[in-house]
Amino acid sequence: MPGHIRIVNDPVELVPLLMTFNDPSFKKVYELLSKNWMTEEELGSQADAGVVGLCLEVLKKGNLIEEQWRMPRPGKKPEKEFRATYNKFRANFQCNLQDLSDILYVALSNDESLRSSVERVEEELSGGNSSINDLSRKLGVSAVFIKGLAKRTPQLDVKGQGLVRLDTGR
Repeated sequence: MPGHIRIVNDPVELVPLLMTFNDPSFKKVYELLSKNWMTEEELGSQADAGVVGLCLEVLKKGNLIEEQWRMPRPGKKPEKEFRATYNKFRANFQCNLQDLSDILYVALSNDESLRSSVERVEEELSGGNSSINDLSRKLGVSAVFIKGLAKRTPQLDVKGQGLVRLDTGR
């Protein structure tokens, strides 16, 4: 994979990157995937098996890994295998420091208030409100904060100017 560069045009795309490289277990999974194609089971045998699934979800949302089906031995089921897509990084954006501080807080914090913010966003989504701007007004936070929460949360993602629920059943 020499020469594959992850170009980040939206600062919110930093959230999965920062989450991955701020957690030693996630970083280990990424390092393993940067060397070889590996299944989830193989990753679990060499890294913390308890976080491999969540790590793969974060890496997928950040478009940092690719997947394919591994051809099984006769009589076995096919398995998905993964590998890192990029080995270089380039940032191509400008943002104000308030937005950058929101991104860093969302990506790196383990603050309990993040959990309550995610719960409030999910309640609003259940009520039919998916607009990022409406959600940011109702919660009293920036639109970048809402987008960052969606990038951090496995069951949410950003689509256009709104949030959507993802099917995380793998």
